[in-house]
Amino acid sequence: MSHESIEDANQQPGSASGARTSPAQQPLQATSQLIAHARVELGRVIAGQGGPIEEVLIAVLCQGHALLEGVPGIAKTLIVKALGRLLGLGFQRVQATPDLMPADILGTTILRAGTESFSFHAGPVFTDLLLVDEINRMPPRTQAALLECMEERQVTTDGVRRPLPAWFTVFATQNPVDFEGTYPLPEAQLDRFLMKIRVAYPTEREELQILERHHGGSGAGLLEDASITPIPADLLARARSEVRSIRIEPELYTYILSLARRTREWPTLLLGASPRAALSIMRVAQAAAAFDGRDYLVPDDVKRAVQPVLRHRMMLKPEAELEGFDADRVLADVIAAVPVPRQ
Repeated sequence: MSHESIEDANQQPGSASGARTSPAQQPLQATSQLIAHARVELGRVIAGQGGPIEEVLIAVLCQGHALLEGVPGIAKTLIVKALGRLLGLGFQRVQATPDLMPADILGTTILRAGTESFSFHAGPVFTDLLLVDEINRMPPRTQAALLECMEERQVTTDGVRRPLPAWFTVFATQNPVDFEGTYPLPEAQLDRFLMKIRVAYPTEREELQILERHHGGSGAGLLEDASITPIPADLLARARSEVRSIRIEPELYTYILSLARRTREWPTLLLGASPRAALSIMRVAQAAAAFDGRDYLVPDDVKRAVQPVLRHRMMLKPEAELEGFDADRVLADVIAAVPVPRQ
């Protein structure tokens, strides 16, 4: 997703793309309001990072989890914390370490003092937004404990199924440079993430703005100084409903499937897109259309969704990596090779 798209989405308060939607129609009124509010409020805390901000919003609107990748110190954690305050949702943070156990995040059954009965003590996973910092530092057993939470939004302990909150979303971060003491995420878990969001360094102008904001701050932190105003209570639910209702023509179903299936036979890939990945492309493309103020899908929405949805699901052949290929480059080639449906 591009930074320009979130800026364009808020040129006028009544439409997510300026003049594309007439005030009389307003088919995406809640989504437009959410985008406008997010841009203003998050912009007071985070300098730049328009693309990642748009994509974390899309993840929440699509009820999907997101993996944020970037070097330390570029606001990955801050983006998620600010998002929690903006949406008025519960927030918990887990710092992954090699000795973290499943019970540390899921919860455990404890003996009540002075009685012979046991009670369940809920872990941090019982929240709306769960931030797992440096998820690849978790041991495999603890990583696996998140699989049920992410897919079924429930926790099973002692044979009892405990549902997670309706807005439960996992945002996990990882450092692409430091590999010492890490446990690479298995393909099964990577496939549970709706998107992989790459967070890059800010521009020189944005970095200057960061220095100025911190110099003028109270020392308690930008998030506290900014006093983010939460969105109205029902706005997120209405926006999510609008995104689900984005119209998709039959030709675009075929286009999405053609892109996903083409990756399975691409010569530089060992592993292509799963059926879940194709479904994820469709959901993210719907949100991309909503961010452009449209209540219908176009091929460009699908193209915009392909890289963030598939880049973490692809497995390149070793010789392709030696030749300098990466997932985004291969996916760009796939997009170019698949014919675009005519409308």
